[in-house]
Amino acid sequence: MSQPRDDARERLRASYDAMAEARDQRAIQGWKRDLRERFTRRLREASAKRLLEIGAGPGHDAQFFVQEGLEVVCIDLSPEMVFLCRAKGLDAHEMDVADLRFPDASFDAVYSLNTLLHLPKADLPAVLREIRRVLRPGGLFQFTVYGGFDQEGVWEEDSYNPPRFFSFYCDTALLEVACEAFEVVSFDRIELDDTAHLHAQSLILRRE
Repeated sequence: MSQPRDDARERLRASYDAMAEARDQRAIQGWKRDLRERFTRRLREASAKRLLEIGAGPGHDAQFFVQEGLEVVCIDLSPEMVFLCRAKGLDAHEMDVADLRFPDASFDAVYSLNTLLHLPKADLPAVLREIRRVLRPGGLFQFTVYGGFDQEGVWEEDSYNPPRFFSFYCDTALLEVACEAFEVVSFDRIELDDTAHLHAQSLILRRE
């Protein structure tokens, strides 16, 4: 791992450690609730049992999936987020998505909400291949980020300290990267009320 990536990783961990309690108290937006409910219906149809959540934060979505009868494993870069997950009784691990310490085909499904947008664009293809590796053949991956235009770098006006790194893609560019590792089952553009320049890009991908 290069020194620049090490630095970015440590900055991101520090940002989310500092905001862990605040994020734990934050209400979940309606479109995010709808997203996980629709994905759960697909998982039932596919008879999926074991799910990996990447960037689980304080564990709100993982709790929902557990209540829906799934066996859930959480990972997050932030030890404070992992602590909050474990306090909720969740199986949670401090782990980098670029180095998933699980055997091949360990999971029936993977869920990632607004996590992979913190990766440099040069790193995303390899990370998608790593996610593909831990999915069983036919497994589903819910991959959701903010986007709408092409840009990457530190958001200097970020309210988090230190400011976070973001990568944004136009819809076509994101689909092109996803297609390199997965079959695209669906793509939804979700317009957001709280931002005029970004929308959510929600993909359901399948390991062929």
